[in-house]
Amino acid sequence: MRDSVFNCCFVPPPPPGEEEELPRRPGNMAVRSPSPDKRFLIFFDFDETIVDESSDDVVVQAAPGQKLPNWLKDTYQPGHYNQYMQRVLAYMAEQSVPEGAIRSVIEKIPASPGMIPLFQYLRTHPQDFEIVLVSDANMYFIESWLRRAGVRQLFLKIFTNPASFDGNGRLHLGPYHTHSCPRCPENMCKQVIVREYLARRTQERGRPFQRVFYVGDGANDFCPSLILGPRDTAFPRRDYPMHKLILEKQEAQPADFKATVVPWASGEDVVARLKRLVEER
Repeated sequence: MRDSVFNCCFVPPPPPGEEEELPRRPGNMAVRSPSPDKRFLIFFDFDETIVDESSDDVVVQAAPGQKLPNWLKDTYQPGHYNQYMQRVLAYMAEQSVPEGAIRSVIEKIPASPGMIPLFQYLRTHPQDFEIVLVSDANMYFIESWLRRAGVRQLFLKIFTNPASFDGNGRLHLGPYHTHSCPRCPENMCKQVIVREYLARRTQERGRPFQRVFYVGDGANDFCPSLILGPRDTAFPRRDYPMHKLILEKQEAQPADFKATVVPWASGEDVVARLKRLVEER
């Protein structure tokens, strides 16, 4: 592999025609059949959590001159970022930016500090962790990066905005869903996704998970952390918006935030906490 940071956990792809095809559900959610016996459920964000940059920002490196025209940047409106990125990707198609150029810049995004060791740890404990990704990026960016890194198989499900190339070489992006949460952008509320997933998996398993973990960084990762219970753990990236919002909540309404909070600067901070909990029987 070109990117040696991934060599530690790279899984060679299967021969052509033998790659596992995952069934799809509405919303472009990639799925595999879950196992009922895992004790813990861990959710990951993608941008600035798994990877150390925003994939939406990085993709601009594939645009002509590695920048967007001011008229396009001026169309952004708060809370409507998904629509803005639809326009960005349409512009890149109009400029004849090829799929290979987009995929290349996404694959080269560096992993966040300690994230590869965290994935290595989870890989060695498949009996303990059900792993899910919840991101306001998009399916094409996420799967491109995960497959290049050799870690796609770790994730049972991916909840994100649907995105795929059409026959004319345009990457079409859509919203994940609609919701009524006032805290979140109009195309995705991660709390809705996490709450519904927990309810469904509890029913399917016949019992809840012993503990739930959420690893994130952004303001939209704060929303799902609000429904975690006292046995659960929120892992906000230290000094990022999720961490700051949790601190504000704990100061203003300490009884309303129930989860244990473990800020992380490196994925190895998450590993240290998980190791202690796995050893508890």
